[in-house]
Amino acid sequence: MPRELQVRIIQDPSRGFTALPDALTEGPDITVSLDVLGEDRLRARLYGPAVPSLHGTEHRVDLAVHPAEVRSAAARLCRMWKEVLVDHRPLAADGRPAAGEPETPYASLVDLRSRPVDELATLMEELALVGSELLYGTLLGGTDPRIARFRSYLTEALAEGEGLRVRFDSDLHLPWPMVCLAAEDLPPDPEPRAEVLPALFRRFLGHRHQIEQTGGAYPWLAGLRDAPEVPAVSLNHDTRVDRAGRTRAADVAALLAKGTRFVERSTWQELVSALARSDLCEQLMYFWCHGRFTADGAQPPSLVLSLTDHKSIDAHTIRERRRRFGVDHPFQPFVVLNACYAGLPEGSADAKFLSRAFVDAGARGVLGPQMEIPQVFAAEYALEFLTRYLDGTQTAGSIALAVARHFADELHNPLGLAYALHHGMDTRLGRAAAPDADAEREVPV
Repeated sequence: MPRELQVRIIQDPSRGFTALPDALTEGPDITVSLDVLGEDRLRARLYGPAVPSLHGTEHRVDLAVHPAEVRSAAARLCRMWKEVLVDHRPLAADGRPAAGEPETPYASLVDLRSRPVDELATLMEELALVGSELLYGTLLGGTDPRIARFRSYLTEALAEGEGLRVRFDSDLHLPWPMVCLAAEDLPPDPEPRAEVLPALFRRFLGHRHQIEQTGGAYPWLAGLRDAPEVPAVSLNHDTRVDRAGRTRAADVAALLAKGTRFVERSTWQELVSALARSDLCEQLMYFWCHGRFTADGAQPPSLVLSLTDHKSIDAHTIRERRRRFGVDHPFQPFVVLNACYAGLPEGSADAKFLSRAFVDAGARGVLGPQMEIPQVFAAEYALEFLTRYLDGTQTAGSIALAVARHFADELHNPLGLAYALHHGMDTRLGRAAAPDADAEREVPV
């Protein structure tokens, strides 16, 4: 005699049998690999679906430049952005500061549409020259015909389209979004523009493509954790930064706390205590604080952060707290390092050391400026980026590109190009779907 059976519906009952060990993503459109071989050799490789393939070989060449020369040129590019753009002081005809104008408008204003176009274009032409010289004169310079062939293929791949996903994989960290193509390398614009600024901005890689800098093999040996319904977010800040409230830092804090499990930290002890927990699980960590570059003995200077209590937070701080947990832990945040620091030293400073420590500890990407950024712009950038990222519908790479274009195209401000991704181009803030109404309900069958 048939009878009704009570069945308990369980959401995704076969998940343990079908889940892959990690999330697989589509490879980048272009990958540029720079392998440092000893202290005096640098080998470049180029591949990806957006790169023309060669019969019987690959795009690979030994470059005619030492890694130290490339690092020095990269540091100079960052310094030039600070000196040429951020520190620019408009002068009147008599050589005195222009009356009625901000002393340093590019440091104090976010909306630069009020600035003379010719003035900004002149400054950007200089930065474009330095950025293209880093790529073509320093990194890919020389008369070797094999380097010239590699240079032409790379230029063709980067110039042909826009919005590509580009990965620069190397332990040699360069400010790639600030690197520039030569004007003659770009294809003719199908709709010629009368404005000079859009044509200038289009030459910078950070305006043309999604870009990430990676380094090392298999940085994450554990798979992605399940996304929570409500993401955990932290604000790690120096409460004295902009105490007068001249920036929109308070708006950023309010944004982070809306619809999230929000944690605020303002001291070294609070941060290291959190990092020392094996169950630390945050989807986003935002740092709004001061930074400086310090050297340990003969090692290159590396970035050190500090919160309200001025205690140093560096790569060793992260590794000392996280190393013992191995890979089996829920710590997989996206990290935004919006630190105001006193400039990048010339030469061999290591700007990636802190970011690499976060990635080694489990972070799925790190976003931060490659130069000293004015506080007022840093807060505006954070508000624009985090608003989009917390929405959870876009990846960090697509957001970084959109935000750089937003400031450049709409507000004539190029400083969005100074932010770079260390890993994380495909990272997004996931949220688990709300439980199904039928879950856990017993129904007759």
